[in-house]
Amino acid sequence: MATTKWSLDLSHSELGFKIKHLMISNVTGNFTQFDVQSETEGDDFTNAKVVANVDVASINTNNEQRDEHLRNADFFSVDAHPNMKFVSTKVERVDEDTFNLYGDLTIKDTTKAVKLSVENNGIATDPWGNVKAGFSISGKINRKDWGINYNAALETGGVMLGEELKIQGEVQLVKQA
Repeated sequence: MATTKWSLDLSHSELGFKIKHLMISNVTGNFTQFDVQSETEGDDFTNAKVVANVDVASINTNNEQRDEHLRNADFFSVDAHPNMKFVSTKVERVDEDTFNLYGDLTIKDTTKAVKLSVENNGIATDPWGNVKAGFSISGKINRKDWGINYNAALETGGVMLGEELKIQGEVQLVKQA
């Protein structure tokens, strides 16, 4: 079967995250600039190869002061490490529409294996004849595994930031001619 290439439709996609703040609520954010490329056998994503690149400087938590702090050496060090990268290593079917996507995630020159849950939302053709595939993605990572260790102790006990980061994404890919 022929190899099919798919590219991200950024205008119909989003990549976000949540992290505990003050141990009582979640702060959310997203990356406004990222790219996903995939190769499949025909339109079958069962054995897809996926590569995603994220422009870390595009981080947006709706608070410019916090975003600047996240870009500096306490967190992402975007001057030295401007990109995050995910490269898939294996796809595992859970049920008809759900898959585990395994891969290597690189943040700040540290690469660790991760598992993402992917819901295949189907394939459709838009009004202009473009074939698109949609996916909902979720996962969890421990930020300290990538050397993102910044935190502050609270007077009442506990810490300012949780270690677990929840990843969430809605991705629409366009079939390439």
